[in-house]
Amino acid sequence: MPKINVYLPDELAEAVRDTGVPVSAVCQRALEQAVRRITAIRQSTLTDLTADDLAERLPNFTPRARAAVSLAVDRARADGAPAVGTGHLLAGMLDEGGNLALHVLRAVEIDPDQVQRDLAGRADAEPGATGPAGQSAAARFSGPAAAALELTVTEATSLGHNYVGCEHLLLGLVTEPDGAGGQVLRALGAEARLTRRAVAAALAGYVHLRAQTAAAPAGDPAAVVAAAVRQQLQPLVARIERLEHRLDVTPDAG
Repeated sequence: MPKINVYLPDELAEAVRDTGVPVSAVCQRALEQAVRRITAIRQSTLTDLTADDLAERLPNFTPRARAAVSLAVDRARADGAPAVGTGHLLAGMLDEGGNLALHVLRAVEIDPDQVQRDLAGRADAEPGATGPAGQSAAARFSGPAAAALELTVTEATSLGHNYVGCEHLLLGLVTEPDGAGGQVLRALGAEARLTRRAVAAALAGYVHLRAQTAAAPAGDPAAVVAAAVRQQLQPLVARIERLEHRLDVTPDAG
């Protein structure tokens, strides 16, 4: 039987040893689940997809995430595009209007309206668009869009989530290198590591920081997310500022 090494942080490794957790069995179950989810999304992106079967074909997606994909399909049809591209997926996420990904973008000082404007200026066709232009009943995904959706599921799995939300879709788009959606986001400052940390901070904000954030008005999720993201990103920003300061300091001549 093949062997795969799994590396753990020191504290976790010590806790695993102390508790006697069956590492092999746990890892096998987790990997089996991850493989099933990746295989399912891969099959979904390689075949025709209609709005009516989104719930069946994307069972782990939240209602908002499914709505974003449905809106992406609608946008691609309206554009007469040969396939649903990453730009359509990003536009669908923006059009959905109430998802956590939009709060994350605002918290890292990226205006969703600016994303829409920049996206509107991109008309590039993406590779892997195999469907006929203007098709009305079904849709195929471009190569980059299929890859972005696969990365979306991977991001959700790596965060230990049993659902796929728009925040994971945002990460999938940011980390996919070739599509217009990711290029627009990265040009506005949504670097993968920063965005991933911002998503984690936003999720933590909903669960842990509402009561601790005195400055956030009650019932204002955007304020809670922004406060949580700022708190979690502060050490990273401080580190970057220290590095920039060192780079700016030059030795005295002579």
